[in-house]
Amino acid sequence: MALRLSFALGSGAAAMQKECRIIKALQNKLTYQQRLQYMKHYFPINYTVNVQFEEVLRASNITRLRDENVSELSLRCLWLSVNSQVLLKIWAVLLEKHPSWEYIQDLCLLFEQLAEEYEDCNQGKVDTNVWDVVEQVLTSDAGSSQKAVYPKVLLDNCVKVMRMLYSESCE
Repeated sequence: MALRLSFALGSGAAAMQKECRIIKALQNKLTYQQRLQYMKHYFPINYTVNVQFEEVLRASNITRLRDENVSELSLRCLWLSVNSQVLLKIWAVLLEKHPSWEYIQDLCLLFEQLAEEYEDCNQGKVDTNVWDVVEQVLTSDAGSSQKAVYPKVLLDNCVKVMRMLYSESCE
C-alpha cells in the first residue's frame, strides 16, 4: 500500500475540522493500551524493526526544530511522512493473519486520509532542512544509517509528537 507523496492542507474551517476528525480517530487508535497490546504483547520479546535514523522522530526533535523557527506546516509534514513510512515498515514484517496486521492497516488508512489534507507539503512550501529529511525518508535513502527500534517505541514517539503538533488546534 503506497502512501501518496503529495499532501494537502486545505484552507478554511471545514478542512481543519476534517483534519481534526482524522487526528481524533488516530488518538482513539493509538491509545496506550492498544499500542501495548498490538506493538508489544503480540510481538516476540525484544523484537525490533529496522528504520532509518531519521524515522525515529522524537518530541525533542520537534522542540529543537521549533526553536529554529521551522513552520508548523513543515513539522506536520515531517511527522506525517516519517510515521507513514514507519507504519509501512512495521506492516511489511507482519503476516496477514498476525493479530496486529489489521491494526496497522487501519492506522495506515488514517494516515492516508490525513495525507490527502496536506497538498501543501511540497518542496516549495516546506522548510528546506525539513524537506531534505522528508525526501530522504520517502526515498528510503540507502546511505542513511539504520537503527533497530521496538515497534511500540516508534508508535509512542508518533503519539507524543502528534500531541505536540495538534493539541492546540484540535482540542
